Amino acid sequence: MPDVRLASPQGKWILLTTVLGSSMAMLDSTVVNVALPRIGRDLDADLAALQWTVNAYMLTLAGLILLGGSLGDRYGRRKVFVVGVVWFAAASLLCGLAPNAGVLIAARALQGVGGALLTPGSLALIQASFHPDDRGRAVGLWSGFGGIGAAVGPFVGGWLVDGPGWRWVFLLNVPLALVCAPIAVRHVPESGDGRTHTRFDVLGAVLGALALALVTYALIEARSGSLVVAVTAVAGVAAGVAFVSVEKRRPDPMMPLEIFASRQFTAVNLVTLCVYAAFGGFFFLAALQLQVVVGYSALQAGTALLPTTALMLLFSARSGALADRIGPRIPLTVGPLLCAAGMLLMLRVGPDASYLLDVVPALLVLGTGMVTLVAPLTATVLGSVDASRAGLASGINNAAARAAGLIAVAALPLVAGMGEEAYRSPTAFDSAFGRAMVVCAGVLVVGAVVACTTVRSLPPGCRKPECRTHGAVVAPPLEGERVRKQLS
Repeated sequence: MPDVRLASPQGKWILLTTVLGSSMAMLDSTVVNVALPRIGRDLDADLAALQWTVNAYMLTLAGLILLGGSLGDRYGRRKVFVVGVVWFAAASLLCGLAPNAGVLIAARALQGVGGALLTPGSLALIQASFHPDDRGRAVGLWSGFGGIGAAVGPFVGGWLVDGPGWRWVFLLNVPLALVCAPIAVRHVPESGDGRTHTRFDVLGAVLGALALALVTYALIEARSGSLVVAVTAVAGVAAGVAFVSVEKRRPDPMMPLEIFASRQFTAVNLVTLCVYAAFGGFFFLAALQLQVVVGYSALQAGTALLPTTALMLLFSARSGALADRIGPRIPLTVGPLLCAAGMLLMLRVGPDASYLLDVVPALLVLGTGMVTLVAPLTATVLGSVDASRAGLASGINNAAARAAGLIAVAALPLVAGMGEEAYRSPTAFDSAFGRAMVVCAGVLVVGAVVACTTVRSLPPGCRKPECRTHGAVVAPPLEGERVRKQLS
């Protein structure tokens, strides 16, 4: 029975180490975008290399995050969490020392593996360690501090890039890990549930990650129009088909396809794909636009993007409460439309843009839309399935959001007509950025239409989110299963 009280010294140590661990992965998902122009200049990298710098991390994280949670259940949540922290720090060190773009991309892929181990484990440790009376408050503090980390991430990243250099964006994770891992070993109790899984769906995880990797490669390299790209695209589709076939036949699949029998669950995941594809593309390109075209430093660009995450941090809980009263359909329809309007307002952000008159209004409208939709999105995912599958449903939704961002970062520059050297030319990049914002707005409108026509009210008494405060922009919050009776 978990019996650690939040007010006890051990409880505070558990909260600290889980916040540090999750913040490492969350920071890396947000600060790297700000560093991209400097990385490209220092390593003489083209736009495709910058895309891979972002996507290599998201690829392994999205492909393995469900498997990471299963490993924690089987072998011990603390053990897998600590392995993830150490792995993440080692990969971060390799990123910081990378002599060229190829090594950096490979190290980023390794970082994603570490993130897949520690991200689901941080919340699972809280749920498995704290007394039931304190668990809700502990989760709230964990998500709140994580939101603060997400909000200050671009600011910290910009300061590091302009100060000691972009390599410290990655090297910063090493001292954090040196604090986090020993605290976890000393103060966090071990927990697990080996009966949950009879076997691991390694083949499913490999096929899923392979499909994403091949499709991503084909999209990023499509400018060449070579036979290799065409073959890779076909192979990616084939790997995706094989993934679905394997998941359908395995007795204990990583992603049970029957969960999609819920029309509501399927619909809200379609909305998720649209919304987070637009978000992923926007935050990748906006950091470049502010530096390449508007002329901001990395610190100024990181600070400029704060309004969106600050709004989410301040008002996401209230948005969730409003959705509880009026149902999810209106927020999931209005939210994407507001985000689309915010991205269209970004068309005003050009060479002579005013921060207060052009940038801030666009980000405030975008942030308001994000506040409106993220909490109801999570609640609808959880309310669409049986309570016993809430953790699985949240994991699938989180992975879908990350995969959508991955594909958007790969595809959007191609769709917008960005050449490999576009980010070196303010004029060329500004023109392509405008086209990209129109595409993102269109994808958000599609998401709004899907929500309006398919999402329905949640049944009474359904599972409610425990993470009420959220500040990350790359994926909806992970929600673990409520701790089983054997543990509570």
